[in-house]
Amino acid sequence: MLLVLKPNSAELGREAARMVANAVRRNPALRLGLATGSTMLAMYQELVRLHQRESLDFSKVITFNLDEYLGLSSNHPQSFHNFMRENFFAHVNVDPDNIHIPDGSIKGNYEQYCASYEEAIRNAGGIDLQILGIGRNGHVGFNEPTSSLGSRTRLKVLSKETIQDNRKFFASEDEIPQCAITMGIGTILESKRILLLATGSSKAAAIAKAIEGPLTASVTASALQLHSDVTFIIDREAGAELRQQEYYQRVLEMTAVLTPERL
Repeated sequence: MLLVLKPNSAELGREAARMVANAVRRNPALRLGLATGSTMLAMYQELVRLHQRESLDFSKVITFNLDEYLGLSSNHPQSFHNFMRENFFAHVNVDPDNIHIPDGSIKGNYEQYCASYEEAIRNAGGIDLQILGIGRNGHVGFNEPTSSLGSRTRLKVLSKETIQDNRKFFASEDEIPQCAITMGIGTILESKRILLLATGSSKAAAIAKAIEGPLTASVTASALQLHSDVTFIIDREAGAELRQQEYYQRVLEMTAVLTPERL
């Protein structure tokens, strides 16, 4: 597990985009797992710049998004379809046929639909690089506390904390989604490499628990401790509660010398 500390969200986004861009250059047909949320904006902005100014080519990249709110159409302004379209896909050359985002508008046959999303990931050859954010309660994707660490893509009821965090995005209480379709922890852990981004003091406790706390379904991000290739890119506020920062810096310095391809 690598930890990269950055002073602010802009530099964090540039570093994350640099790692993604390097992965795309090494493998033009990269299978890329994507996430949404404000923490991701600087990364997507830099990837768009790299495409438009430095010819970073996404034409063969295959993407799979982590999740989508149940009950929102792809055109809803708060849907993750819309987020990805507005902030990334409309500005780069990803083939529309290679874009996969869970369909929040489905009604019924949920298990069958979720199984088909899993099958699409398998048929593509699995995910090479998965991008993650983290919730205040330590969730990744919408794998809320108590989620099975072996879970697969499925419907998930959102926690009160997540619903409260979403309140600012919706005009009324009735509009706030209560459920989502999300990749499971087991699905995420099958990715070859994972990159988690976090900013702000509100994420500090979750980051400390995910990296240094016990492995527990109460903090689903702690399951990343089981993965062999995870990089956390966080700002100083998000890393404020970590106890081993000096050691993480030493590990990063030695990684740059001995295995620079990991960076």
